Amino acid sequence: MRILAPQQAIKLSVGAALATMAIKVAAWGLTGSVGFLSDALESSVNLAGALFALWMLRWAHEPADEQHPFGHGKAEYFSAIFEAGLISLAALAIIGAAGERLLHPRPIESLGLGTVFAVIASAVNLATARVLFASGRAHRSMALDADARHLMTDVWTTAGVIAGVGLAWATGWNWLDPLVAIAVALNILREGWRLIRASIDGLMDRALGDEEIARIEAVLHSYAARGVGFENLRTRRAGAQRFANVDLRVPGDWTVTRAHDVADEIERAVGLAVAGVLLETHVEPHGVKHARRDDPHGPPPPLG
Repeated sequence: MRILAPQQAIKLSVGAALATMAIKVAAWGLTGSVGFLSDALESSVNLAGALFALWMLRWAHEPADEQHPFGHGKAEYFSAIFEAGLISLAALAIIGAAGERLLHPRPIESLGLGTVFAVIASAVNLATARVLFASGRAHRSMALDADARHLMTDVWTTAGVIAGVGLAWATGWNWLDPLVAIAVALNILREGWRLIRASIDGLMDRALGDEEIARIEAVLHSYAARGVGFENLRTRRAGAQRFANVDLRVPGDWTVTRAHDVADEIERAVGLAVAGVLLETHVEPHGVKHARRDDPHGPPPPLG
């Protein structure tokens, strides 16, 4: 799978959203199906979300400045929250349109061509989502991952709509079409809630995964033979950025220069073991006790 730069991947998503929205509007116009209309509305959400994600990605990659000394990485989480809000609004609009159609059912027309259009749009979304997933993993991008998951929801939504419209057409039970549209809306709301939870989790400085922490600890343990110990390892993530803090314990007869050189070596080794992690070390000689970093009566922990 081809890996794109984050902004290139989001631009691809913008193009895909424009294309699928046009295709799905055509499918709705041909069939008159509120299910296809709900699918088209979700594509408009994809477009708005992708445009906002593009803005946030540009902001997230701005270099650190005086007001934001640790960078702007958390800006990516705002794109997911914004997209979740749009998802919720679209879902409410779908429920409203479906409710009206339940009260005034209409027969489904031109099912074959409308379904072909919907399948084409779904294939475009699936291909785009795969590229976004691959690029998101490679760049550890929350914005790309959120957009990819939304597109995959759109793929499964389209499959559900096609099934509902097909059943309505085959059975003559036209009320099945709006019921499927309501089910689509509920699924969209679920995805919106998931995105909100993931974004809040990121803004609350969630720790790195167990595998990443284990690799950091393996590097730190490898220096035990040289008399270096460690304690109080803490990690956090901010968008694509990764941070870690640790207290190093070195022999008391070491010079400041030697301790500083070893600390720099450990920071580089951790950065190689876990790509993108910025390790901050605090050096103390063995046997010296000081307040823990999480002690409310001790010094505040560093931010980075």
